[in-house]
Amino acid sequence: MAQIIITAGVDVSKQWLDVALWPRTGSLRVTRDKAGLGELARWLKIHQVAGVALEASGGYEIDVMDALHAKGFEVARLNAARVRAFAKAKGRLAKNDRVDARTLAQAAAVLVEEAPAPRRADLDPIVEHLSLRRQLIEWKTDCANRLERLRDKNLRKMVEKERARFAERLALIDKQLAGLIGADADHAALAKRVRSVPGVGPVLAQTLIGLLPELGRLSRRAIAALAGVAPFDDDSGKRSGERRIKDGRAHVREALYMAALSAIRFNPAIAAFAKRLAGKKPKVIIVACMRKLLVILNAIVRDGADWRNAPA
Repeated sequence: MAQIIITAGVDVSKQWLDVALWPRTGSLRVTRDKAGLGELARWLKIHQVAGVALEASGGYEIDVMDALHAKGFEVARLNAARVRAFAKAKGRLAKNDRVDARTLAQAAAVLVEEAPAPRRADLDPIVEHLSLRRQLIEWKTDCANRLERLRDKNLRKMVEKERARFAERLALIDKQLAGLIGADADHAALAKRVRSVPGVGPVLAQTLIGLLPELGRLSRRAIAALAGVAPFDDDSGKRSGERRIKDGRAHVREALYMAALSAIRFNPAIAAFAKRLAGKKPKVIIVACMRKLLVILNAIVRDGADWRNAPA
């Protein structure tokens, strides 16, 4: 008789963790604190759970993932859009914490095809600095946009002061990020290697280290899909639709975009590649160059080699 594989879904909120099993029935609600996490781990072991799935929940899920990893559980953080699509396909229209936990438990059994890699807790400081950096840029840009419309001198002075303050904090964050990368020998070596590629600056290097730790460990197609720069077909019958990029890690893609614009000008391999694509839509060319740049970076990290000023 085949062994039944039990999975669990955890719906995470600020105060509570709602848990459900699949295919068995069973549910649990615990507090999202040390005592609740301990009770959760014991309950999962009693029910012989093989894998756990949860969604991103504004960072509240991180303590849950770390606690369960420490107890030996495989924990997958699923894409919320995929889970919603899964629930819709199952015809589940109701939405509450317990229903969501049940959906996550079933999704874990269907959508998770291989053991998820453990969460890289050592990257948390870099990830947090990158997140604040993006916010500071948004706030600074918002100030600049307001200044274009403001006429009142007092208001302009106030917003200009805010913009200067955000610029100072941004410079401080950049300094701290450089320090975090330089303080770790592996991070420093990786940053040096990727920055040897023309067009790659400190922001992309830091973003790849913090948000794309799989770089150099996956195939060119897999790494492109993970970053969201792989084109997907849109064909049906005789119709051949326009290829489009979908999903992926948006913040990595944003950093790649800026780097690709620079690489088109200063990187011989990317410049030649862009030239061969002349005649296509500008966005198509840029995305193709983003993908080409990422593939080059993936190859040099995989091979432990620096840039040699030649196409990958």
